Amino acid sequence: MSDESTESRDVTEADGDGDVSSAEHEAHLERSRKVWNRWSDWYAMSERDFEPIREDAIDHLDLRPGDRVLDVGCGPGVNFEPIRRAIGKDGRLVAVDYSPAMVAKARERIDRYGWKNVEVHRVDATTVAFDDWFDAAVATLSMSVMPDVRRAVENVHRLLVPGGSFVVFDLGAVPAGPARVANPFLRWFLRWYANWNPDGDVDESLRAVFDECEVVETYAAGIGYTVRCRKALGSDGGVDAGIDAGSTARDDH
Repeated sequence: MSDESTESRDVTEADGDGDVSSAEHEAHLERSRKVWNRWSDWYAMSERDFEPIREDAIDHLDLRPGDRVLDVGCGPGVNFEPIRRAIGKDGRLVAVDYSPAMVAKARERIDRYGWKNVEVHRVDATTVAFDDWFDAAVATLSMSVMPDVRRAVENVHRLLVPGGSFVVFDLGAVPAGPARVANPFLRWFLRWYANWNPDGDVDESLRAVFDECEVVETYAAGIGYTVRCRKALGSDGGVDAGIDAGSTARDDH
């Protein structure tokens, strides 16, 4: 796919059901662009720290050779190598990010290793549309910074084949226990550091949209967590035109 195969949908004004307005959406995207452009040169400092957690998240996708995978909020491409190991040369990895600097670094990584089956698009993950669909999707440390978390989850769900998996590793406030006293500082830090969306509940959005969701890992008193979701086999296909569920649905492993 080329950049011409993507398109952005208009974001409508708030309708009273909790949707963010177009102005809020664009303002959040602009803050994210600035924040992640700023951190793009320093991302490698945390890449190794989170590497075991990210790889565990990717393992929960149960990828197979030939699978088509969507990497949501790919940053500089830290997930590319383990995904490629799983899907092989016949698989396809499509990644999206909104930061121009992060996209440039992800493309540099692709060029450096000569990966022919990996591509990156600079787009808004809440609205991007593809003419293709995906067997699996992953988002590591990205869903909680989306301008509209629920809409981003709905979009990923739409892009998956029936039976497709979506695994999310992310950070949030302490969910329970005495450590919750640190939550005001934690929320402030995440918003300052990553443009974290305080109004978006990733786990709640995932459970509202996907038919099956399970927290499979937690870290640091629940600040970090990995959720595995699965699109029902009877769901509509992954693209607007629809997919023949009988020919594209994934079997259980």
